[in-house]
Amino acid sequence: MALTLRSDSFSDGDYLATEHVLSADYGFGCAGGNVSPHLAWSGAPEGTRSFAVTCYDPDAPTGSGFWHWLVVNIPPDVTELPLGAGSGKGLPGGALQTRTDYGAAGYGGPCPPEGDHPHRYFFTVFAVGVESLPVNADTSAAVIGFQLHFNTLAKAELMGLFKR
Repeated sequence: MALTLRSDSFSDGDYLATEHVLSADYGFGCAGGNVSPHLAWSGAPEGTRSFAVTCYDPDAPTGSGFWHWLVVNIPPDVTELPLGAGSGKGLPGGALQTRTDYGAAGYGGPCPPEGDHPHRYFFTVFAVGVESLPVNADTSAAVIGFQLHFNTLAKAELMGLFKR
């Protein structure tokens, strides 16, 4: 069985609801709820010792995309992150959120430039072959990606869209 990812919040290829969009508190001009979506996975391969979850927008006008959420060191017996886990509440013990491109750890929802084309937001779960990545809450997304590149056994993703 292959690793699969699903969500009660959106289906693959759907537009994300306003509840998942960045809130006005961030000052980027969006007025959403900034609530991370529910995510659940199954079919982890043998040897999985932890999981990681990321949200990435490759369409951001930065030259390097934009990282919206990174959670690592999720225990191997956990198969779901509840709605709103990106606030820190509902994260399993041992899980670690690391710095996003908004500059802080935790979920930061979509907020593409006004009038730009629909952006793609890839929510990815990684089955990781080590119990804990050697990172901390201030580790950059690039370093997280580097660590995941060498320690991922399998991954699955869902893509949500948003345009304003």
